[in-house]
Amino acid sequence: MTDLHVSWTDYHHLIETLALKVHASGWEFNQIVCLAKGGLRVGDILCRLYDVPLAVLSTASYGGKDNRKRGQLIFSRDLSMTTPNLGSRVLVVDDLVDSGISLERSLAWLHHKYGFYIEDMRSAVIWYKSCSAIAPDYYSQFLADDPWIHQPFEKYEQMSLEDLAAAHRTPQAV
Repeated sequence: MTDLHVSWTDYHHLIETLALKVHASGWEFNQIVCLAKGGLRVGDILCRLYDVPLAVLSTASYGGKDNRKRGQLIFSRDLSMTTPNLGSRVLVVDDLVDSGISLERSLAWLHHKYGFYIEDMRSAVIWYKSCSAIAPDYYSQFLADDPWIHQPFEKYEQMSLEDLAAAHRTPQAV
C-alpha cells in the first residue's frame, strides 16, 4: 500500500470529474445524500452544480491515531434535510469506497428507513479502491494499489486551536 497525497486543486478537480461522469451517464436524480464527514464537500459541490436538495447522513467508522483505525460503523438517527421527504431518485455520495462496508450499509440503511420514497438509488465517490467489496456506480479514480489517501483537510485533525492561532500570528509564505 502506497500513500496518495491530494492537493485542494486536485481534490476539487476530482469532484468536478465525478460530476461530469454522472452527467454523461444521462441518469437524472432529484436528491443527493452525502455520507458525512467524507462526503460533505462532494455533496455540497454536486448539489450546487445540479441544483437538487442535499441531505446528510452522518456516519463514523474511523478513529485512533491519525484516524486510521477502522472501528464500528455508527449512523445518525435520521437524515438532516431541508425537504419534507426524500427524493425518489437518490444519488448517494462519499469521498471514497475503501472496504465498501460503509457504503453498503449506508445504502441498506437508506432502503430500510426511506425505501418507500426511493425508486432508484445510485452511488458516486471520488476514489474507488480495488479492495472494496462493493463497486460504486460512479467514481473519479480507480485505485488498484489501495493507497492511504491524504486529503487536503486532514491537517485539521492533527491541529489544535493553539496551533492554528500560532500559524495565523506567523507570516506565511504564499
